[in-house]
Amino acid sequence: MSKRLKIAIDGPAGAGKSTLARLLSERLGIPYVDTGALYRALALKAYRLGIREDEEEKLAELAKNSNIEFRRDERGLRVLLDGEDVSEEIRAPHITLLSSPVSQHPKVREALLKLQRELAKEGAVMEGRDIGTVILPDADVKIFLTASVKERARRRYFELKQKGYDVDLEQLEKEIEERDKRDATRNTAPLKMAEDAVLLNTDNLSIEKMVEEALRIVRERCGIK
Repeated sequence: MSKRLKIAIDGPAGAGKSTLARLLSERLGIPYVDTGALYRALALKAYRLGIREDEEEKLAELAKNSNIEFRRDERGLRVLLDGEDVSEEIRAPHITLLSSPVSQHPKVREALLKLQRELAKEGAVMEGRDIGTVILPDADVKIFLTASVKERARRRYFELKQKGYDVDLEQLEKEIEERDKRDATRNTAPLKMAEDAVLLNTDNLSIEKMVEEALRIVRERCGIK
């Protein structure tokens, strides 16, 4: 049964969606789809080609003509852009900043909608900001993950520090607040909690406790023991 489950995990940047989705997929034995990586890969390609973040038509055309895939190897989930492994490069701070305005464009989101649904057709744990409301409104389980701005900035700070980036904690807080505002107020597929989603705050939860709580929600919603 779990192989065909569709689980939607939504929430603001830095709430722990990627970590939860990845670990849930491992525990349940179903694919993990990081939709944010799709927009990051597109942002990376636009950056390389010199396409500006406000050039919606060009970005949408780029999305239609790009091949973005997910593959798993001994290093974990890998993101391939036109056959090139860009898993690390799409996590660079400047690509993170660019991916947010790129993802705001309705035509870009429409171009990637079909791909996202196709990736979840046989079951998946999919995370993003509009999965439960737009991409997979028929998901078996919907979890809205959240945490305070300070906590999300702190996590992002240590993540980037470990990767060798020179970052400022206060600046990260400002960037997260700005991204929250953009995501919540955009006209197309704004960040919001689906009516049938379960709210899960991760401020005071360890990773293991977060996963345990999510598994409890999945079991209750799907009748899995």
